[in-house]
Amino acid sequence: MITKLRFLVAFSLVYMLDGIPSAFAADHPPSFANVSYGPHTNQLLDVYLPSGDGPFGVVVCYGAIWVSKKSVPGHGFDVFFPKQIAMVAVQTRGMNLAVSEKASPPVSYVLSDARRALKFIQLHAKEWKMDPNRIGTFGGSQATIPSFYAALTAGKANATSADPVERESVKTKAIGFMRGPGSIDPKRLMEWNPGVEWGAPAWGGTVADTLKRHDELFPVISKWSPEYFVTKDTPPMFIENEWGLTKPDDPKITLANYQTHSPLWGIGLKKYVEQFGVTCYQKYLGHPSEKYKDIWDFLAKRLQAAPE
Repeated sequence: MITKLRFLVAFSLVYMLDGIPSAFAADHPPSFANVSYGPHTNQLLDVYLPSGDGPFGVVVCYGAIWVSKKSVPGHGFDVFFPKQIAMVAVQTRGMNLAVSEKASPPVSYVLSDARRALKFIQLHAKEWKMDPNRIGTFGGSQATIPSFYAALTAGKANATSADPVERESVKTKAIGFMRGPGSIDPKRLMEWNPGVEWGAPAWGGTVADTLKRHDELFPVISKWSPEYFVTKDTPPMFIENEWGLTKPDDPKITLANYQTHSPLWGIGLKKYVEQFGVTCYQKYLGHPSEKYKDIWDFLAKRLQAAPE
């Protein structure tokens, strides 16, 4: 069966376990809230700092891409704060806005914002008592795309830019994925996870249309789909999924939900990045990871004061 994820279907599936429950968030207000990293009203971030003098490692957490949203993993306060690791929740302009404003391609709004936010965080690292040499990115579900893209592209600085943000060059230490894809190239995604069509709004048309015009659109796809920026210098990655290779026997988990969060995408991405010599760990039901207990253990150990 082919699952055709239109905009509203994708919208209904995105709110997974990467956000903080409201009561929990109330117990942990941001140290700096709604900081503007760009001119648009949706280009905002929240900074969560542990107690202490720093310098802190930092996990940069990306929210939704179809709409504007900020979130940090609820686990973070228990896992990262004791190890003196801060968190930043990044909100980008949503793809719904890009579609309404006829941006080409729509995903460019999200990804250019994701990259800018990471550079902005490094620019203000000293002010926020952060160590610019211990920055990692995290994304869950659809947010794996901006977290991956930013980590791979923020290293390129524009030394002659009048904008100090664009003069920053960020070298990330870790990339964390929670049950999401590592590509928005529909051809590659269908190779990794056969029969599932995902991300149609990214290119301004249907998946079928994008596949039909793939050769024509390739220069644009390769400019924005994050895996095209993987090199031997890409930092270690961890991909986690709490489900296995068959759909869980749980009536609350629909086939569409399972297919779009299947470990198959992670398996495909791991094989892909390892061709470049990138270290990549993966965990899913029935497949424990090597070396690290889970994604939180990976990020904490990579970003702590004495990183591995």
